[in-house]
Amino acid sequence: MKDFSREEIDYVLDTAEKLEPVARGEKRSRLLDGKIVSLLFFEPSTRTRLSFEVAARRLGGQVLNLGSVEASSVMKGENLADTIRVISKYSDLIVLRHPLDGSARMAAEFTSVPLINGGDGSINHPTQTFLDLYTIRRESHLEGLKIAMAGDLKYGRTVHSLCHALSLYGAEMTFVSPPELRMPSEIVRVLRKQNIRVKETESLEEIIGDIDVLYMTRVQKERFPDPVEYEKVKNKLKVTGDLLKAAAPGLKVLHPLPRVNEISPDVDETPHACYFEQAFYGVPIRMALLALTIGVIE
Repeated sequence: MKDFSREEIDYVLDTAEKLEPVARGEKRSRLLDGKIVSLLFFEPSTRTRLSFEVAARRLGGQVLNLGSVEASSVMKGENLADTIRVISKYSDLIVLRHPLDGSARMAAEFTSVPLINGGDGSINHPTQTFLDLYTIRRESHLEGLKIAMAGDLKYGRTVHSLCHALSLYGAEMTFVSPPELRMPSEIVRVLRKQNIRVKETESLEEIIGDIDVLYMTRVQKERFPDPVEYEKVKNKLKVTGDLLKAAAPGLKVLHPLPRVNEISPDVDETPHACYFEQAFYGVPIRMALLALTIGVIE
């Protein structure tokens, strides 16, 4: 997200809003007619992979899916650079998700077509950040925002990217986590250097009545080097209907999903729950990113 200015982010969000009727199936579009989008996902994904596929198809494009890594030449020892070189010969654009930090930037050096980062390691997930910003703009407000990010702030690539983007809008940020999962100190230091108001706490109850958006995250078992440490922190924070009784009426609860047990099912039917609509907003955002990156919209 550090590659984008606020003006560029706003332009992407504006483009997504124009395309939202197409994402909902209310209008038709052939912006990507004759274009092929390749999806290379080297780690599990549901919403990111499917929303990119829906986005391409809603715009009239075709999708080439790598499918299971176990069924690809990766299992024969092919390295990522060679995979990218080959797939770029078949495609007009590549979407890459990979478990290694920096993999998307490295892959971009070997592709002959545009490449979108669909998530790399624990560092970046820029298209998720775009859909998070779009959700906040559509369901709440970006200007003067008070947001709390809670859960796994150490390994959560979604919140790392979101912090930078929201700093461009002057948001007040509260980080809620166990000590073991605190937001990296470097991110906190940079935010404060930008004069962003930052607060850190271990309690949701302490802040629930004074925020516009609560961004919950899953404690990611797969990113813990020690399973014992995961067991210590996995149930430390939970959003429940009772907790939300102290929230402002307009509070929106977001979550990049999947959730495990950090949001109780009784929250789903409250007006605060916004995470399923948030998942839908991935479609217009990724439509905008596909169209702008390929160049069919300027």
